[in-house]
Amino acid sequence: MKTYSPKASDIQRQWWVLDASDRVLGRVATDAARLLRGKHKAMFAPHMDTGDFVIIVNAKKVRLTGRKAEQKEYIRHSGYPGGLTRIGYDRLLEERPSLAVERAVKGMLPHNRLGRAMAKKLKVYDGPEHPHASQDPKPYEAKELSR
Repeated sequence: MKTYSPKASDIQRQWWVLDASDRVLGRVATDAARLLRGKHKAMFAPHMDTGDFVIIVNAKKVRLTGRKAEQKEYIRHSGYPGGLTRIGYDRLLEERPSLAVERAVKGMLPHNRLGRAMAKKLKVYDGPEHPHASQDPKPYEAKELSR
């Protein structure tokens, strides 16, 4: 029996809308990463981009559990001496909530050219509006465990 490997012509991409209102950041990110990778499809192959497009709306309403808002930091470095910049997640969620969600999702994708191609299919918006109505996106129903 031969192993099935999907061809580029076999892949059909859908558009999904995830609403991040009052949901935990990590739960939203795992749902988005799963859809971007294509793990929800029967034709999933780890060496190919079989995933769908994902639109995340209401990123400003995402929440963090515990004391992560005060303790977690967004860190970047310019590459120059003394070029380290640290921003707390409480400030980041106020100023650029879409960046916080994007970074959470990108951290769950492969860290290579395949992951970068998958990340291009992610669209994050702070409010409930998005300009992708013509793609006819379907709402994604999260199957979370109640806590």
